[in-house]
Amino acid sequence: MQILPKKRTLLVAGLILLVFLPATKATDKLASSDITQPEFFPILPWDPLEGWDGKAHDSEVNGLESIAECHFNMAGFVRPKHLPKCRKLGLGAFLLPSGDGVLPLKYQSEWKNLADEEINSRIRAMVKAGGSNIALRGYFIMDEPGLSDFPALGKAVAAVKKYAPGKLAYINLFPDYATLGAPDRSQLGTTNYTEYLERFIADVKPQLLSYDNYMVQYSDDLQNRSLAASYFRNMLEVRRVAQEHHLPYLHIVAANQLQPKHPIPSPANLLLQAYTTLAAGFRGVTWYTFYGRGYQYAPIDAAGNKTPTWSCLREVNRQVAALAPVLCRLSSTGVFFSSPPVVDGLPLLPGQVIDTVTCSSPLMVGEFKGRDAETYALLVNLNLEHSANLSLKTKSSGANLKLVSAVDGALLSFEIAKDGFWLMPGQGILLKVGE
Repeated sequence: MQILPKKRTLLVAGLILLVFLPATKATDKLASSDITQPEFFPILPWDPLEGWDGKAHDSEVNGLESIAECHFNMAGFVRPKHLPKCRKLGLGAFLLPSGDGVLPLKYQSEWKNLADEEINSRIRAMVKAGGSNIALRGYFIMDEPGLSDFPALGKAVAAVKKYAPGKLAYINLFPDYATLGAPDRSQLGTTNYTEYLERFIADVKPQLLSYDNYMVQYSDDLQNRSLAASYFRNMLEVRRVAQEHHLPYLHIVAANQLQPKHPIPSPANLLLQAYTTLAAGFRGVTWYTFYGRGYQYAPIDAAGNKTPTWSCLREVNRQVAALAPVLCRLSSTGVFFSSPPVVDGLPLLPGQVIDTVTCSSPLMVGEFKGRDAETYALLVNLNLEHSANLSLKTKSSGANLKLVSAVDGALLSFEIAKDGFWLMPGQGILLKVGE
């Protein structure tokens, strides 16, 4: 499914070499956008700072400073001239192709028509343009490729590894509602979505999986169950395949009104998109988009002003950033749903950590294990209209619960009162479950 000029996430392959610098808050913060660091947990606006035609300006009011203020740790897609400011603000960044006015939409569609040396030449040009600035995390390669693009993208990824060891060749995949079929008659070029993911991994050899899915808004805030099903099933399948191949995985969700008939961003649906992404073990959250540029209710409107969405997104990102130092040390071991699930066919409790939940709303439960075998559970209220009252029973009777604060990441005492505890619409809560 297409929405305007395609600008969804892109991600993929790489590592990153750090230049040793004096310790500052900005350079310390950059570790969370570095795939080679344990702190890797990008919070990314899926947007080009100067627009897809290179003609927008980095506003002193709502440019990079506003992105940093909104608790992103990455700047999105930038030109080489923006890298010094990114570094100063502690923002990682992906580099767009060199040259003013280059349209990535045209640029990315040409990969499969290039000879090997032309692919290498493109990558060398991007590497040279980006230089050695510590803020540079990788290079924009392609958004939503089909099967016929994979051979050339594999060569582009290999070239990034060769000419810029440690950087990412950033590629983003289609969601599962893209069209299926023969390569010349569909978007995916495969007979099913799993085959699409597996062929991408086999042919391109990425170091990350990234995809976009906007079905929370398309489904009228989960009211249309058939559309809502895509959101959760797509999430679980990307998780399964990524874990099978030992790859980190990222998810792009919506921070604007995609079309006039769809719901606008709200505190509840922004929270739900972020917390369900975290509960499934994704290593960060990506938002489409930060700037309006044809969309309504984006964080920054067409005139360059902050909107209420910016304030809501800032709070959601702040919570993600507070939990990230804990989540980045955990491995996702299971995803479950309360009964009846929000859509049919989802895996139900019990899990290995949480046995049962009693709740007035449908819940999603992500389970995790730490490096020292400690266990955690992230519970999400999937009701976008009402707060949820819940109580839970752990698999280990009498388990000691601790709350990971979404304010500052501190570990706090947590006891479930006889009348349970509450979650706001879309809200999640991360608990450490110990003996």
